[in-house]
Amino acid sequence: MVTNLHKLGTVASDSIWIVGAARSGKTARLVDQFCIWSKTVKHLPATLSSRGSGRWRAGQTAPAILVLAANGDNRLEFADRIAVATQGKYAFHSTTPFGFFEQEVLLFWPLLVESQKLKAQFPLRLQPETELELAARLWRRELDEGILQQTGVSPNRMVRRTLDLLQLAAVSGTPREEIPRILEQGLAAEGGSNHLWTSMGDLLERWREWCLMRGFLTYGIVCELYWRYLLQDETYQQQLASRYQAVIADDVDDYPAISRYLFDRMLDTGAAGAFSYNRDGGVRVGLGADTEYLAQLESRCLVVEKLDAKAGLAPEIGDLAVSLAVNSEGFYPLGLSLPGSVRSLETTSRAQLLRETAEIIVDAVNSQAVEPQEIAVIAPGMDAIARYCLTEILARSGIAAVSLNDQRPLSTTPEIRALLTLLALVYPGLGRLVDRDAVAEMLVILGSQKHSEVETEDPNPTFNLQSRSQNSKSIDLVRAGLIADHCFCPDIDRPQLLAITAFPRWDRLGHRAAVAYEQIVEWIEQQRSQQQERLLPSPIALLDRAIQKFLMNDRYLAYDRLSALRELMETAAHYWEIHGRMQRLESTNAGDSETIARFIQLLRQGTVTANPFPVRPEGPAARAVTLANIFQYRSSRHAHKWHFWLDAGSSLWLSGGAATLFGAPLFVRSQIGRPWEEEDETVADQQRLRRILIDLLSRCSMLYLCHSELAVNGQEQTGPLLPLINSSVSSQQLA
Repeated sequence: MVTNLHKLGTVASDSIWIVGAARSGKTARLVDQFCIWSKTVKHLPATLSSRGSGRWRAGQTAPAILVLAANGDNRLEFADRIAVATQGKYAFHSTTPFGFFEQEVLLFWPLLVESQKLKAQFPLRLQPETELELAARLWRRELDEGILQQTGVSPNRMVRRTLDLLQLAAVSGTPREEIPRILEQGLAAEGGSNHLWTSMGDLLERWREWCLMRGFLTYGIVCELYWRYLLQDETYQQQLASRYQAVIADDVDDYPAISRYLFDRMLDTGAAGAFSYNRDGGVRVGLGADTEYLAQLESRCLVVEKLDAKAGLAPEIGDLAVSLAVNSEGFYPLGLSLPGSVRSLETTSRAQLLRETAEIIVDAVNSQAVEPQEIAVIAPGMDAIARYCLTEILARSGIAAVSLNDQRPLSTTPEIRALLTLLALVYPGLGRLVDRDAVAEMLVILGSQKHSEVETEDPNPTFNLQSRSQNSKSIDLVRAGLIADHCFCPDIDRPQLLAITAFPRWDRLGHRAAVAYEQIVEWIEQQRSQQQERLLPSPIALLDRAIQKFLMNDRYLAYDRLSALRELMETAAHYWEIHGRMQRLESTNAGDSETIARFIQLLRQGTVTANPFPVRPEGPAARAVTLANIFQYRSSRHAHKWHFWLDAGSSLWLSGGAATLFGAPLFVRSQIGRPWEEEDETVADQQRLRRILIDLLSRCSMLYLCHSELAVNGQEQTGPLLPLINSSVSSQQLA
């Protein structure tokens, strides 16, 4: 274990520690500090900089201030605020903690190649979905033999758990060799055996070696290479000290422990630091963040600023809400009630709850009491049913709704499923991956073409315009089903779409549908011909052509559909980049068809891909009601005038759910080496609930607690927020 980085140096005279609640002005204070430091730091010439965030022209200076934010969306907003405050006069390097670790590992890869005796090749970063697939293939024998098996856990989930352990160890600064020992000590009472923990450690060693031999990097490998090897290198330490004279980090309560190693190193070599910290933050606790360990940075700062301002409903009811929810067994005066700004909506069924919640939103918007973009609907788990119901009901009243960082599988988007079917029709040997229903859906999606392209000129433009508005699709569901029944010819190697005349009564389909179908068939045959003549560069090119031809050329796509298409293209580009590296290194005989088949199956299995590079919505999407789960909303650090807490009576408010990785508490620095008891779990849940309540209450001025007596499964809901609901003013009484 490396210990010299844990040693605290002297107090940095120029460093500032800013502590405050949500929306207390911490980020604004950091922006002010940047404006002060930007005028005093000495900028290096760009030609001497060891890295650049773009192409530097003669006379430009390289950034001397490192600016960090907790995640990508926060980084964009933070960087924009700094640019506005300084009118863009000063260069700075803006990134996230992991973004910085990755950039440094890639930039100083030659140092790592030399010190770790790695193969000299440019590294490629694996996305989570690709990492999961490759690890499952590497560990196939252990999975089949039951070596990597835990009761009640699926094989894919077991692979993900094992990979997450490497990530948790890396971000906490724990050597990977200690993973089995930590699991054995911490999970003595849990399901599993010492043999399983030892096997996990051995498989991770094998996985890490396999990746480095091929130049593949994962989140865990990047973080380990950075804190354990690169940050120890004297050459790198000198470069780091010469490049940055100051570091400004916002919301360090969400940073991993190894961020502290970086900050200590920078402060020890003379850099100034400004850090903001929220005691009620810690959104990523359970996902690698170590709030308590980062809080110790306060001792390195000479100036400590406490921002006492509290926003939203937190100063009025924050402590009371926490007492009602966390200490619900305590005694409270009879008739205790919350102020009128906290209201409850109670129904028997969840379906009724969704409907009445949407109706309250519609009434509030129509009465101009609040704008759509000032409303957020937050739930511990925003399922597909809730998203669909709320979106549809609001849309009927002309109110848009947008899901915040909606990480649903790509295969849930019709356009994505249509494109995957198209791949199976163009490339040979994929007949088993396409069926009648998939073809019918593809025809509906791709056949929704601009009517002016499939119609003859109409002498009556008024009638023609009216017919277009009434018929939004060239091929509807009924016609698509008939065409698929009569014109789709299944085949293992070459499934075919026959000419429209293969349907004896094709004249009943109508001219518009017939022409649209023939265009699709003709386009597919053109791509097949080019693929056989090797004129089709790659499946990525085919996807791009199909998107341009059928989905982007003549229509407006909603923001969420555009985002899904961007996710698909980024995922496909990454997948084939990795495939190309594998082919060069292992000389496999797998052709395009086999790779495409694996890609299609990967997406159809429901793999959740990473969100694309964040792009802010414009137009109607910018004036939309926000739908989010608790973790997504808190991560975004947004604030809305009105909050609707959906499923307020659910017990999920007390559990971390998907926001907590397996074994995460064992890798918190204060916990390492101790067993994780049931009492520890209870305390952690209560602390999480307290942070959630205080944080969310700081981000709204009107709150609706939306509760149904029965959950979706018909069971009675008895969550921790019931005392809060019972003490609030019923919205039915106000009606």
